Amino acid sequence: MTRSVLLTARTSAVFLALALSAFGLSACGKGSSGKTKIEGAAAAPADMRSVRVIKVESRELTGGLVASGVLVSREEAAVGSELAGFRVARVLVEEGAVVAAGQPLVQLDDTLIQAQIAQQTALVAQQAVAARQSQLQADRVVGLQGQGVVSEEQLQQRQFQAESSRAALAAQNAILNDFKTRQARMTIRAPVGGRVLERTVRPGDISGGGTYFRIARDNLVELDAEVPERSLSTVQVGDGAEVTLPSGKTVQGKVRLISPRIDAQSRLGRIRVLLPVSNDLRPGGYAQAAFNSATRKATVVPEAAIRFDAEGASVMVVGEGNRVQQVKIKAGQRSGGYVELLEGPPVGATVVKGAGAFVMSGDVIKPYVETTTVSLR
Repeated sequence: MTRSVLLTARTSAVFLALALSAFGLSACGKGSSGKTKIEGAAAAPADMRSVRVIKVESRELTGGLVASGVLVSREEAAVGSELAGFRVARVLVEEGAVVAAGQPLVQLDDTLIQAQIAQQTALVAQQAVAARQSQLQADRVVGLQGQGVVSEEQLQQRQFQAESSRAALAAQNAILNDFKTRQARMTIRAPVGGRVLERTVRPGDISGGGTYFRIARDNLVELDAEVPERSLSTVQVGDGAEVTLPSGKTVQGKVRLISPRIDAQSRLGRIRVLLPVSNDLRPGGYAQAAFNSATRKATVVPEAAIRFDAEGASVMVVGEGNRVQQVKIKAGQRSGGYVELLEGPPVGATVVKGAGAFVMSGDVIKPYVETTTVSLR
């Protein structure tokens, strides 16, 4: 009997557990369609992610002005022949050679000019004899003036002949000097010292118009950089600049000249940056300059706020209802952990500070405003 009572009690406990389970399931079903759903809606704001945000600001960028341009010679000397009709006998230098002022570059064939000099030398000698003869004849009648031996007209005629002979001799000497000057020009010399940038002459060419060589005076090369009109006032003559070459090498330059005019179409001005003498600097090449002392106002956001994907750079802007929207940007210069916004949200807009935050466009967040005091100087 005792065993029967135990079985009855155990069976009752099982039925009681099943009944309680069924009641619980029924209660849950009612909550999901009524009271529980409302409670879930009320708790949603507490479940929103707290995300750090920051305002788009207007700050001074120091040393943030970067401009690109072309390497040019500070001054180029064009070398050609002053004489026409002479054959080029020898070319003495090649492109890339560094020459000194006065150094021979080209030798013209002077065979013809030598023959002309010989001929003219003989004419000068002949005219010198005639001049001496005329002078002697004039001297013989100087003391006979007024004695009736020769007429006054004959005296004057001999004096005129002597003067004419001297003038003819001077003319022949002038022609001889012209030929000798031409002979000296048979050797074409460098007007300035520097690097030969271009050579166009060949042995056998006939001299005439045209440029044989272009020489960079003193091998000085400058960067001719294009700078936006609004940024020209931030740079002064004498300011330093760090110039980066295509090879990645950097050299230190100095602003030598700021153009007094602005291009009407591009709205760009030009700055000449003088660079140290170096074989790595080749006129016609590309380079980029960062001006160390340039300071200007710019719309900026922290570098950490910018995210990059297949469509480019963007920031996550927090709008109405704390809803996030992805906005594309065009980044400018970087300085002190900030990036200039050339295109993007305006000053005062709120953006997600961390680009690595897992926030998608359309998400609703709980923004946590963070102010910064990072200095850009």
